[in-house]
Amino acid sequence: MADINFWQDKNLSKNIIKEKKLFEELINSFENSNQQLKDLDDLHELANKENNLSVQNEVIENIKDLKKIVKNNEIKCFLSKESDSLDCYIEIHAGAGGTESQDWADMLRKMYLKWADHKKFKSDLISEHRGDEAGVKSSTIKIEGDYVFGWLKNESGIHRLVRISPFDSGARRHTSFASVWVYPVIDENINIEVLEKDLRIDTYRSSGAGGQHVNTTDSAVRITHIPTKIVVQCQNQRSQHKNKETCMNMLKARLYDYEMKKKEQANQNYEETKSEIGWGHQIRSYVLQPYRLVKDNRTNFESTSPEKVLEGQIDEFLEQSLYQIK
Repeated sequence: MADINFWQDKNLSKNIIKEKKLFEELINSFENSNQQLKDLDDLHELANKENNLSVQNEVIENIKDLKKIVKNNEIKCFLSKESDSLDCYIEIHAGAGGTESQDWADMLRKMYLKWADHKKFKSDLISEHRGDEAGVKSSTIKIEGDYVFGWLKNESGIHRLVRISPFDSGARRHTSFASVWVYPVIDENINIEVLEKDLRIDTYRSSGAGGQHVNTTDSAVRITHIPTKIVVQCQNQRSQHKNKETCMNMLKARLYDYEMKKKEQANQNYEETKSEIGWGHQIRSYVLQPYRLVKDNRTNFESTSPEKVLEGQIDEFLEQSLYQIK
């Protein structure tokens, strides 16, 4: 930062300052926690000598608060990969099953949006294809905040729902599937080369809400990267130019994520998981009937409060995945 040319590249300087701030907060929190623990230990020893139960209880409560701070810092240490600090895109696709799966895909989207809201992160709807009766066939959202991709990167996979269908007049139990794919929003310092000859660009009319202008002009954009068959689309802006720009940013992010997974030698399993949205591939099950349980099939972590999970309270699942999934 002391370099005379530091401020010439605004994006680079911005990212370095952000990284410096995060490291400083982590180090300061660690030092403060150590000092607080020492102070509480001295206070507890004094309270024991004086047999002061009120102070002893106060120390215990302060230790509980301190444990939360230490745990939060521990989690930040797991978010150490280059892409963990980046924002992210989340793509959600309904599986086979029509209205049932489309409604489930919409429930998942709302879950992540509520999680982002709890965290005070910014979220934007990039693209949406509504279901014929309810829910969404597919949806893409963007979430911006500290370490968003690091938090959500292990959410990629198939999510399974078991419930009494609100769309079934016979009140029968249904199983629905939807896929979730999370990939980082890359910054300008990560150079991804995209050749025009490798792209197929299509324009079409927006199928979602957005006003008369959006629905009557070919403002929505879909870009297909022919070599990898990656498809991205955007329809949230009235301007075709802006939608195309967003699509290109998404495509570069997808290509970056694709190459990172190849380097980690996980690409084959990743593609196999994407191949089928159904039985045998789910990473997490949300059961509302005949019992109430959310279970992550990779970490075996469970919650008996699916209503809270669907309201965006998924931090415990995210933490467990960081601890156990490399």
